[in-house]
Amino acid sequence: MAEVKPDKSDRKRVTLREVAQEAGVSLKTASNVINHSGRMADATREKVQDVIDRLGYRVNVSARNLNRGKTGFITLAVPSLTAPYLAELANRVIDAARIYGYSVYITTYAEGSAQGARALLRNFNATVSDGMILSISEVEDLDPEDLDVDYPLVCVGARSTHGKADHVTPDDVQEARLAAQYLFDHGATNLAVIGSRTDPEHILELRDAVEGNAQLRMRGIFEACADQGVELDTRLVPNVGQDWTIGSGARMTQRIVDSGIPFDGIVAFNDQLALGALFTLAANGIAVPDRVQVIGFDNNEEAAYFQPPLTTMDSCLDWIAPTAVSRIINRIDGSRTLEPELITTQSRIIARATTRA
Repeated sequence: MAEVKPDKSDRKRVTLREVAQEAGVSLKTASNVINHSGRMADATREKVQDVIDRLGYRVNVSARNLNRGKTGFITLAVPSLTAPYLAELANRVIDAARIYGYSVYITTYAEGSAQGARALLRNFNATVSDGMILSISEVEDLDPEDLDVDYPLVCVGARSTHGKADHVTPDDVQEARLAAQYLFDHGATNLAVIGSRTDPEHILELRDAVEGNAQLRMRGIFEACADQGVELDTRLVPNVGQDWTIGSGARMTQRIVDSGIPFDGIVAFNDQLALGALFTLAANGIAVPDRVQVIGFDNNEEAAYFQPPLTTMDSCLDWIAPTAVSRIINRIDGSRTLEPELITTQSRIIARATTRA
């Protein structure tokens, strides 16, 4: 007759007191081993750890967090998970939070609507989450009052936080300036830009932009053109609206090609737009990078495997996610007073086959 194994759900949970008794140490010493704290002989720490492993003791995270007055969760709010950049941001935030013993609730909000980021900030439930990392959409127009909340808040993205919350973001102006200058340095003389959210007749106003991914990147391109002594032809900068997809990149590039206006370089404001541009250039028999060079932003996984592989700007997500998580954990712990800060870094060019060597 086959042996019937007991159901795991019927097993009694091993307590920390039982660990301490089995190891012949105090409850405090056993707790210090669990929490990697306190001073004791290495032999004692090893003895307690052996008992923990042998008895199968597991920390009751819910109870521990309750005792500490915390939930053990943080919230990540993003406008959607469709865009590869935002999906990767979510994955990296989860990984970074796990290091601190935190789990992550992920929620999306309806951009620019009554149920957008403003409503999310106002209705935050501190009984289920200890704080929020908010990825601010391009179309959100948040006031200082919206961000003046009574719970830990860290923002990512290129919208201003008005000094009310920590703001973790790369330097979009410098990023775009580097991208455009890279094309100039490799022989381009007349740039097209795909990703603008401003009508061409108003595009020059973005020379003084202070927020927004598209706006700040346009400012960076204007600065690179000024450094180069080149006048950007605004007819080569169509308004794509909020559509930063491959299809939009393909359609806008076709519009530029059909205009007959000469261009020999394309700066696309994300890799999806850039991949769409490459599709259209190939369909029109325009050689890349011989006739037209292309650079994107974000270094999505597809960028390295497209043909030809795409030159792009690094997303800096390996810096953004852990920096944002570290900042919000510090605020949750309240171990030190932190004034809201703009925390920024510079991106780098990842050179591949869509630009000349």
